[in-house]
Amino acid sequence: MIIFNYILEKNYYLINLCYNKKKGINMDKKKSIELLNKAVAEELSAIHQYMYFHFILDDLGYDLLAGIFKKTAIDEMLHTERFAERILFLGGEIEMKPAHEVEHIREPHKMLEWAMKSEEEAMEMYNDFAVECTQARDAGTKQIFESIIADEERHFEGFEQEFDNLEKFGDRYLAQQAMERSKRMGISAAE
Repeated sequence: MIIFNYILEKNYYLINLCYNKKKGINMDKKKSIELLNKAVAEELSAIHQYMYFHFILDDLGYDLLAGIFKKTAIDEMLHTERFAERILFLGGEIEMKPAHEVEHIREPHKMLEWAMKSEEEAMEMYNDFAVECTQARDAGTKQIFESIIADEERHFEGFEQEFDNLEKFGDRYLAQQAMERSKRMGISAAE
């Protein structure tokens, strides 16, 4: 699916480029590259933060939450890849600098609050970037931002569900995750 989307984006860009050249309209590649590099920086920060959360939660034995953060970090890596490929396609240079330092948060509910806030901010930022790409006459980059917004919405919903579970069940929800790990370890040791 990722390869199909990538090919579709390339073809969409070429069609848009040819149409604009016929009309004498030039795309503002510099603006698109700037926005894409800002997105790379934010995604790199999210990857680092989510992996930090994964490590802490895994150490505490909360496998379900640890796995959610790890999978989300991998999704963010794929976003970074799409942004970087687009930057190169536009002839730019990829700036691999995270926008923020990792915050050392160790409480699961605060991790989920951070994640929900981060995903909301990403959705808003990418919506703004899509509008700016329209103004820069870059429909290909606009399409990338719009498609990634859908992923960020899915991430938000997942974090919100886990936050609601923690609110509803409290420490019992975390204890259940730790007990499941202990069961698995006990079964594998017995084999």
